[in-house]
Amino acid sequence: MGADLSASHSESHEAAQAAQAAREVIELLEMLWERGRDAVSPAPVSTSQLRVLYVLERGEGINLRTLGEALGAAPSSASRLCDRLQALGFIERAPSEVNRRERQLRLTSRGASYLLGLRTRREEALLAAIATLPPATRKALTEGLTGFRGAVDAVSPAYGRAERDRTARPA
Repeated sequence: MGADLSASHSESHEAAQAAQAAREVIELLEMLWERGRDAVSPAPVSTSQLRVLYVLERGEGINLRTLGEALGAAPSSASRLCDRLQALGFIERAPSEVNRRERQLRLTSRGASYLLGLRTRREEALLAAIATLPPATRKALTEGLTGFRGAVDAVSPAYGRAERDRTARPA
């Protein structure tokens, strides 16, 4: 029984260390992502607005209510986010083909171009850092991240599936 308790404590400690390392990497990626976003456009979008672009990329032609649900925000808040994105020319609102009272939201070619540029800058920054790793460490990183993605999908299937759908598109 003492061995079981010791093994459980050790696993718990290792999980805590892995969570701390993941948090630190996420914080570094957030800073890297911000730099990439600032470099893509003289009028960078906020994190919330970027989420709108990602949702519209996956759900072309959705309405404000559906966008609000995807963001976990009220339609009025989603509408304000869309106002600025529309002013930047990143999204457009068009009459719904199904319900004349609704407006459909679509990513414009400028919005799609922004996302492409952003992903390209971010990928370049990641590749530059990853290229400095020894091959065995790169392989371990790939295996670890693949395993982590599977774990996220196991505890939150809808999130993992949505992210796979988004990242399955060409960068």
